[in-house]
Amino acid sequence: MEAIFTKVSSDWKRKPYFDYFYYTIKTKYNITHHLDITTFLSEIKRNGFKFYPSFLFVIMKAINQNEAFRMSFNEEGDLGIWNYVNPSYTIFHDDDKTFSDVWSYYKSNFREFYQEVTSDIEKYKNVKKIKAREGRPANFCPLSVLPWLSFESFSQDTYQESNLLFPIIRFGKYYERDGRHFIPVSVFVNHAVADGYHTSKLINDIEELGNTINRWI
Repeated sequence: MEAIFTKVSSDWKRKPYFDYFYYTIKTKYNITHHLDITTFLSEIKRNGFKFYPSFLFVIMKAINQNEAFRMSFNEEGDLGIWNYVNPSYTIFHDDDKTFSDVWSYYKSNFREFYQEVTSDIEKYKNVKKIKAREGRPANFCPLSVLPWLSFESFSQDTYQESNLLFPIIRFGKYYERDGRHFIPVSVFVNHAVADGYHTSKLINDIEELGNTINRWI
């Protein structure tokens, strides 16, 4: 699938909000929510799929159906929207407790996505450096997992100015409560491109896609 970057128009309705939160009051925020993945987990196990690449698909499917989370600057500094973004995710090296970043091409079909990601994980699993796969395209979404902890919240920041507009998504260890299974998911957002409504919709879309797994598995 060809990646297409479309510059926002001069009459873009969110421009005053973007300018305010990007130039005037530079604002980023985190929202953490515990998603009900009972149906998703049951069907993934029943069909013999691995959890990590399957849940990456759900997140990326939701990302790609929400325009606000496909925005970035191009090399010329123009603001625009990609027609889709690729997953850029972490793999853990259990022997020395380090991690590496790997990216894969996004596929809108679950089985194709699953094959793409599992093949890339296998290919790069022994590459011991931060960027295990070079050449990451400009249209990407960073994701990682903390499988050792069912955290209540997750916050992050950097000491360096960044023009990253894509969300950064973290999810933790799933757990059981009252016969249901939940997983903590944290979304780090640049307020310039997404308000509380947009981020809430993204999180709700992730949960909804998990609940309707039989439509796409």
